Amino acid sequence: MSVSTAVQTKQDHAGTSAARKPNPALMKPLQPSTELAAVVGSSPLPRPEVVSKMWEYIKGHQLQNPQNKREILADDKLQAIFGGKSTVSMFEMNKHLAQHLS
Repeated sequence: MSVSTAVQTKQDHAGTSAARKPNPALMKPLQPSTELAAVVGSSPLPRPEVVSKMWEYIKGHQLQNPQNKREILADDKLQAIFGGKSTVSMFEMNKHLAQHLS
């Protein structure tokens, strides 16, 4: 393939990409456990909304480590969700949330 053909191909595909649709399985409302309900509320919520409410709580209560923003410093409510851990990475948080959604 020549350079001009490669450039032409990229131009053709750049404008035709469709917007991604959300996965319907991720948008299914899930019931939070009693521990998680103390933070996000007791009504069923889709997983992305649960994560958003968790971040609202974390930022509202200033529970991010100032030196490492990826680290969450758990208060009593969050420790119940995080299995008693006092610090959890933002990547670990989703693993712990999955155990509290049904």
